[in-house]
Amino acid sequence: MKVLVIGSGGREHAIVWRLAKSPLVKKLYAAPGNPGMAMLAECLAPSSMQPEVLLDAAETIDADLTVVGPEAPLVAGIVDCFQKAGRRIIGPTQAAARLEGSKIFAKKTMQRFGVPTAACITAESYNEAREALSKFSYPLVLKADGLAAGKGVVIVGNRQDAEQTLEAMFSGALVGEAGSRVVIEEFLQGEEVSFIVLSDGRHVLPLLPTQDHKAVFDGDRGPNTGGMGAYCDSRILSSKQVEQILEQVIMPVIEGMNQEGSPYKGFLYAGLMMTADGPKVLEFNVRLGDPETQPLLHALDCDLAEALLAAAGGELGSVRLAWRPEPSVCVVLAAEGYPAKPSTGDLITGIEAAEATGATVFQAGTRKTPDGLLTAGGRVLGVTASGPDLPTAIEKTYEAVRKINFRGMHYRRDIGSKGLKRWAATIQ
Repeated sequence: MKVLVIGSGGREHAIVWRLAKSPLVKKLYAAPGNPGMAMLAECLAPSSMQPEVLLDAAETIDADLTVVGPEAPLVAGIVDCFQKAGRRIIGPTQAAARLEGSKIFAKKTMQRFGVPTAACITAESYNEAREALSKFSYPLVLKADGLAAGKGVVIVGNRQDAEQTLEAMFSGALVGEAGSRVVIEEFLQGEEVSFIVLSDGRHVLPLLPTQDHKAVFDGDRGPNTGGMGAYCDSRILSSKQVEQILEQVIMPVIEGMNQEGSPYKGFLYAGLMMTADGPKVLEFNVRLGDPETQPLLHALDCDLAEALLAAAGGELGSVRLAWRPEPSVCVVLAAEGYPAKPSTGDLITGIEAAEATGATVFQAGTRKTPDGLLTAGGRVLGVTASGPDLPTAIEKTYEAVRKINFRGMHYRRDIGSKGLKRWAATIQ
């Protein structure tokens, strides 16, 4: 079959990389893709990322299945557009995608379905938000309601910082229109976990747990980014915790949305805080995470295309996912100035040497020119490797990282370190 992957980042490169291994897939396309994806798929050049334009691309190539990577097309209604045209696509409808498109909608949905989450107040003006601050202790969390590329969540430690952040949100200076409404939320203590499932609207297949590292600097310091790295390891959660998350978080949403007439198909990502009182939802995303996808698909040991087809067709009940037992680690190499004002146009060297170590280098912010591969975005590459144990996987990943160079390149040096103590405990 012919498969079209929508997107141009490291997540989409990983999806294409995994689909290229499927015997079911005869031809791969990417729109718009990137130079890394172009080595595995034919890259299309749509005039925009609007649903109608992407539908035209799918119809031109007669795609049998379209896989949507980023959130923006989903929130814009690409699934509804394709379904009206009779085109098979995997992802939630526009109504269901509001789980990510609006933090306020997601909070109300969680409250309606009894999903555990942090206490919060929503505000639609600066004055309303400023007044609500007195009802919280510090630190607290401020969230822009709309899509903000992973940068709409700010943790503040005092009232002065809270007021300044709220002013920047409502003025549009921080995240534009996404900050026109705000969620003020209690700060939760615990360990963050990314828990993703694939759903056909009724059944779910849980993926392995992962941990993202959003802050730009080691030790979770500095501003949030789209993600500076992630690792995948079954030991992040116990089997009891997985069951608890499925029962208290995932299935109430899947069953509740089905009952309300908005069946959820596609990947559902729950960003969780594992508190002393159990899992609580920080956020929902309506697609695979980035960079979580890179180590997840590195660890997958079955046909991704088969699972996606079953989910799109509402037949996921008989499908099982297989995983390699080895942990996987992804380290993001970022451009100088990221996340504020990333530099672009710098020559990238060393990718072949990195992959010669056994790692896989997923491209994100890159551009191919006659002069070579250049940086073209904030998060440039995602260096990913697996190993028989977590310490070895981390070591192999950073060995590959050291082979790559571009001006101003920076990365975190502690990706996966949170799991080392847990790993040591499980083997004693």
